[in-house]
Amino acid sequence: MLFPFLRCFAGSGTMFGLDLHKSRVGRFMNRRAPANCRYQPTCYEHAANFYTHALVIVPAFIGMTLLHRLSDTSWERITAWVYGLGLCALFLVSTVFHIVTWKKSHMRSVEQCFHMCDRVVIYFFIAASYSPWLNLRELGPLAAHMRWFVWLMAAAGTIYVFNYHEKYKLVELAFYLTMGFFPASVIASMSNTDGVQELACGGLIYCLGVFFFKSDGVIPFAHAIWHVFVALAAAVHYYAIWKYLYMAPSAESLLNL
Repeated sequence: MLFPFLRCFAGSGTMFGLDLHKSRVGRFMNRRAPANCRYQPTCYEHAANFYTHALVIVPAFIGMTLLHRLSDTSWERITAWVYGLGLCALFLVSTVFHIVTWKKSHMRSVEQCFHMCDRVVIYFFIAASYSPWLNLRELGPLAAHMRWFVWLMAAAGTIYVFNYHEKYKLVELAFYLTMGFFPASVIASMSNTDGVQELACGGLIYCLGVFFFKSDGVIPFAHAIWHVFVALAAAVHYYAIWKYLYMAPSAESLLNL
């Protein structure tokens, strides 16, 4: 049901029949891009796209460092680095891409390269976000395969981006959503379900943000609003990882009591 709605909404160029280009806020956005073409933001939108993720880079780095300091085992430390680097890379690459498109849009090859990197890093961020749950929780034999399967999906997504970048946007969106929800089914089936509610809440925030992700040229600052949803969802997931996986006593530490 989601994809037909997004396809209809994306093609209309209006929000529920209201053309915002004819209103006062119309100057803050350009017309919607044709199919399989990238939307060109206004200078206002460029600035918002840049700052909404640039301001999260330092908190993401601090969060990664905190999880590393809270780690009791080498496996926890490795997992903290993997998750933290994925988190930092998401906001850093997005910020670099948006500053390039804003200030160096004449450098088409550089802009195209960073746009592809921006898309690729999303796959690895999703895999990194699941790593703490898959690495630090007890899994069954079948579920344990998800530890490497999420990275296989990220690699497949990377191959897709390098071969079909910007050609099939809804297919790409379907890949992101599939990779985002498929590992969650494994986590929800764990015997220890602490943190699953926060995980679901973060997932819901991501899904709500997709509406704005597909609304460039329909809603002013739509992509920047999407960035805010991403930052909020990432914060909810970070809180769950910090509280239930790093602040909670590990099985090894309990045995040593």
